Amino acid sequence: MNPRQSLEMDELHENRSRLLTSLQDRGVADTTVLNALLAVPREEFVAPELRQLAYDDNALPIAAGQTISQPTIVAMMTTALAVEQASRVLEIGTGSGYHAAVLAQIAEAVVSIERHPELASRAQAILKRLEMNNVEVHAGDGSQGWPASAPYDRILITAAAPSVPNRLLNQFRPADGSRLVAPIGDQALQHMTIIERSGVKWIKRVVGQVRFVPLRGEAGWSDSEWTDQWKSEWDRRWKPGT
Repeated sequence: MNPRQSLEMDELHENRSRLLTSLQDRGVADTTVLNALLAVPREEFVAPELRQLAYDDNALPIAAGQTISQPTIVAMMTTALAVEQASRVLEIGTGSGYHAAVLAQIAEAVVSIERHPELASRAQAILKRLEMNNVEVHAGDGSQGWPASAPYDRILITAAAPSVPNRLLNQFRPADGSRLVAPIGDQALQHMTIIERSGVKWIKRVVGQVRFVPLRGEAGWSDSEWTDQWKSEWDRRWKPGT
């Protein structure tokens, strides 16, 4: 490693530590979640030209009109999911692979589904390079889940859904405490929603307001409902030179 690379790594490490302090100041108190965030090099999941922004507490653009989520949101969703060491987690919406990497620091296994094959391939390559061998990434319709690897203890949807797809609920392990976390709502605003199994019932509660890119697929939003709005929003916020 040359001096310039060494300086960059020192700066990234300092920025990562500063971000963790910021998350604590914002009320993230779960040490397991904080340690998971600290263990994952977020700069590996963003474009090279954005590496110096990797530890800003902001969403950043990735390919296919998607984003890597704001660290605060990743921390909040991971905390809400209440992942345990023995948990098998299904993630809907791999994106960059960053959130899957955070989950992999805690869970026994993570299965992540991505609609865009190019994103799935890139995320799998990064995770493999980082030796996160308890994560598998598949290209497919995440709104249908991934029955081949079911049952799951936890399911995380990282895209805005109009409702909870029933097919996902059918892929849970039939046990108290099985939990799904998802942003549920319309195209303007969603509510971060926790759905937890208790006996034969599912208990629902809302923990905050958020805004995510849309969940596409059979049980998500159609292209005609979302494409124009989200292309315009992505161009406004992320297009180079704007």
